[in-house]
Amino acid sequence: MQMFVQLMYTNCLAQAAYYIESDGEAAIIDPLRDPKPYMELAKDRNATIKYVLETHFHADFVSGHLDLAKETGATIVFGPDAQPGYTAHIATDGEQLKLGKMTLEVLHTPGHTIESACYLLRNEQGAPEAVFTGDTLFVGEVGRPDLMSGNLDKETLAGMLYDSLQRSILTLPDDVIVYPGHGAGSACGKNIGKESQSTIGIQKLTNMPLRIQDRQQFIETVTTGLPAAPQYFFTDAGINRKGYDSYQEQMEQCMRPISAEDCLNYIEHGAVVLDSRPAATFSKGHIAGALNIGLSGDYAVWAGTLLGPDEELIIVAEAGKEQEAIERLARIGYTNVKGYLPDNAAAWTAANLPTDTIPVLDIATIAEPLMAGTYNLLDVRTRNEVARCELQGAMHIPLNELMKQMDTMLKNGLWVVCCAAGYRSMIAASLMKRHGFHHVSSVNGGVNEIKATMPELIYEPTTV
Repeated sequence: MQMFVQLMYTNCLAQAAYYIESDGEAAIIDPLRDPKPYMELAKDRNATIKYVLETHFHADFVSGHLDLAKETGATIVFGPDAQPGYTAHIATDGEQLKLGKMTLEVLHTPGHTIESACYLLRNEQGAPEAVFTGDTLFVGEVGRPDLMSGNLDKETLAGMLYDSLQRSILTLPDDVIVYPGHGAGSACGKNIGKESQSTIGIQKLTNMPLRIQDRQQFIETVTTGLPAAPQYFFTDAGINRKGYDSYQEQMEQCMRPISAEDCLNYIEHGAVVLDSRPAATFSKGHIAGALNIGLSGDYAVWAGTLLGPDEELIIVAEAGKEQEAIERLARIGYTNVKGYLPDNAAAWTAANLPTDTIPVLDIATIAEPLMAGTYNLLDVRTRNEVARCELQGAMHIPLNELMKQMDTMLKNGLWVVCCAAGYRSMIAASLMKRHGFHHVSSVNGGVNEIKATMPELIYEPTTV
């Protein structure tokens, strides 16, 4: 086989890294922090990693390019205009990198960022086979132009993105495979499709921003309705540009068990207890003031949204999942972890230190008091979710905006928090408890359960 391409996808970040191989030589595109999976795959296939290709300075995760290059001797490659704080090859537009019998052509596609580049894979005969588009082009969407703009505004970058797509992407043959940098759920684009790949021809027909012919209309479309970026995005972009400490060394510093007494001392000095257990477990008992973000969902993204990158963290996790909880934080550059409490914080409970609970209530049991106004119903879903399915009588504050609006809310009121299924509502409820709200509960099953059992509480606008 002359060419081998493997997607290495990380669900919680909706992030796509790629392993490309030809004739015993491999290239890795946009790797995550831990270099081992890429090195092990190359070893299993008896290949040598020649290049680590970066499509841009990522905002949503800390790339593993430095550790991978150090471990393998591979060359780090960026597109034109990149200015990293470490040794890397800065390619020119159109430069061709030999990989076995294949060639990777660098396409400079500024717009998402100044240095953004796509990599066009050409076969032995020089014909284009596939393009790795990073955050320039997704399935059904294009990259947002407001994350790493330097001194350029989003409108200027959106115009650059339009030019890049017209010049370098839409001129490719229709049968060229598109391998994007993210899938559905990533905050790097507004409406990214769920498919892991597509073709240029399909995207010409179905990708709405690509179908816009007028440059000004394109600019207005891609700069309108952008969701707020998590606060860690700008930190991570800086880390990827400047460089970072060894992943292994950082993990060794974070992965240490601590006593209940040490935990209490850290808390008294401002540390946050991050409890990664499932919401149902957390609700029944946890360290007072702990923030619940379960590993089962977008754990790292919500941690990076609600917590600052410099905050000291103590991890509580289900037995055997402590390392996963810490590794997933390290992927977004959150390595200020003082340690973890073993045995689900059993030592904390045994020492009779303060604990708390957050009730999970069935909608049927609280429907009547809700209608009577006894409870304040808070819906923490996104605006798009609410526009499609509104919960009657609810105050709507998206979870990522809750911290900013807490001072306007009655802390002594009776609050019931709802989301789609219960994951975000427990995050919100624990956040509210942590900030002085005394009576907070979560709706069991969220809006999904309400629609099934009490549809009269739901308003779904009809479309013509």
